[in-house]
Amino acid sequence: MVASFDTHVFWEALSSGPYWKGALLALGLTVASISVAIVIGFLLALGRSSRLRAVRGFVFFYNWLFRATPTLLQLLFIWDALPQLWPVFAGSWFTPFLAAFVALSLNEAAYMSEIIRAGLLSVDPGQELAGRALGMSRRQILRRVIVPQSIRIIIPPTGNEFITLLKLTSLASVISVHELLTAANEQASVAFKFAEVYGAALVYYLAMVSVLMLLQSRLERRFTFTSAGRRRRVAAPAVPAVSHDAR
Repeated sequence: MVASFDTHVFWEALSSGPYWKGALLALGLTVASISVAIVIGFLLALGRSSRLRAVRGFVFFYNWLFRATPTLLQLLFIWDALPQLWPVFAGSWFTPFLAAFVALSLNEAAYMSEIIRAGLLSVDPGQELAGRALGMSRRQILRRVIVPQSIRIIIPPTGNEFITLLKLTSLASVISVHELLTAANEQASVAFKFAEVYGAALVYYLAMVSVLMLLQSRLERRFTFTSAGRRRRVAAPAVPAVSHDAR
């Protein structure tokens, strides 16, 4: 006998406070983590092309460590093992949310560094030489020439990473972060209506990811059209002014 789907439990879960609060917490954790990851990833991408072997070695080790180990293991290590190694992390200030934020930021930075490095390398090296010929410093060339052009390449994979990171926040439930999946598990343990409870969580994730995909698509079109316009302006030959004597 197939049990019927209880729509009352489904709608009750869908509209409950713990669900939308958990969804907001997941979004907040994702935004905070990806923001820090972009900053760290940018520094790592620059360090990858450093002249110092020690810096390049550190970047390689960092990326190898966080890309070769499971995200769940990193979360558990930072929450459970870090306070034992450094007692300062055993204080009440080190909350599960903060531990998840640190773990996800460090993990995502390893992936963002490769995305940003690919974007920086996509810019024609001749433009950097032209900037040097104009007397621009390395920082000015990055800020005014290389970074603006690389954004068009960086946006699509960064949007994908953002969506992936939003789903990875569900792993934080193992360290008692009260995000969306935690709320669903708590509701399931009370109602024992797993299809209805997890179905409501599924709707939340589908809605959030759909909005993010729409925003990503608009950003891609905006920067694609902007870059195309810049290329047309550069490629368009200058039309000489016609003097009155030449008419």
